[in-house]
Amino acid sequence: MNLRTFRIVLWSAVVVVAIAAAGLYMFVKPTTGGFGGGQYTLETGAGQPFTAASLTGGPSMLFFGYTHCPDVCPTTLSEMAAWYGQLGDAGKPLRAFFVTVDPERDTPAVINDYVHAVSDRVTGVTGTPSEVGKMETAWGVYAKKVPMADGDYSMDHTATVYLIDSRGQFQGTIAYDEDSATALQKLKNLIAKG
Repeated sequence: MNLRTFRIVLWSAVVVVAIAAAGLYMFVKPTTGGFGGGQYTLETGAGQPFTAASLTGGPSMLFFGYTHCPDVCPTTLSEMAAWYGQLGDAGKPLRAFFVTVDPERDTPAVINDYVHAVSDRVTGVTGTPSEVGKMETAWGVYAKKVPMADGDYSMDHTATVYLIDSRGQFQGTIAYDEDSATALQKLKNLIAKG
């Protein structure tokens, strides 16, 4: 076999493997959840049930944080409010959810007041520690209680905004403190997909 034939065979094999991998990614759905899947029942700050199905029906931003957070969470909420302002009418279909990683302190009333102090476009979500844990697992979220010297505690947690399409499928992320223009373009792309 000459070098040219060998390269053609090799590249053909690469293409076949890539197509197979893409097919698995797009069509194989785990039966026990998967990224963004899973079974959990939480509650919004307004007292409405919140499940995986709540992330369908429109494009969404999803953020995991907590109300005692000193910087990342209020900054991210402020950025969400700013993005809505910049999107204007184009942002009407876009929903936003702030899910607590600290359900022991973040009751529905507490989380509702917290998010609405920044934006009435963001829905606060909480639940039992067990159900919140199920959602964290479903989305691959890291959250850990960190004891403090005074007996209180803080929470280490993933600081990423997840972008979800109207079918409830993961479409990407906005990193903490990401360039505003880049974040806005990602949101426009998400809204355009529906």
